[in-house]
Amino acid sequence: MSVLLEFAMFPTDKGESISPYVSKIIQLIRESGVTYQLTAMGTIIETETLSEALAIVQQSYDVLEPDCDRVYSSLKFDIRKGKTQCLTQKIKSVEKIIGEVNK
Repeated sequence: MSVLLEFAMFPTDKGESISPYVSKIIQLIRESGVTYQLTAMGTIIETETLSEALAIVQQSYDVLEPDCDRVYSSLKFDIRKGKTQCLTQKIKSVEKIIGEVNK
């Protein structure tokens, strides 16, 4: 199974520059070993189970909670049975179609 989670999580009580807090979450994700892609608007991770993805969300909050009084988060899931490596395969599929169209 492939669980893709696109999420953003950050404090709302720390001013305009929140990259130090987001960096803590990215470090946690990197150390977890899951496949991820950082984007300007959030981070996409891929896990094998929903519980693994939700654990990353909980751990991300746990990293921010000691220093932050208010945390915002948004989450989107794509859960697909019988597939793996959807994070990279979806991109390759679209790029292949674009390449065929531009011939």
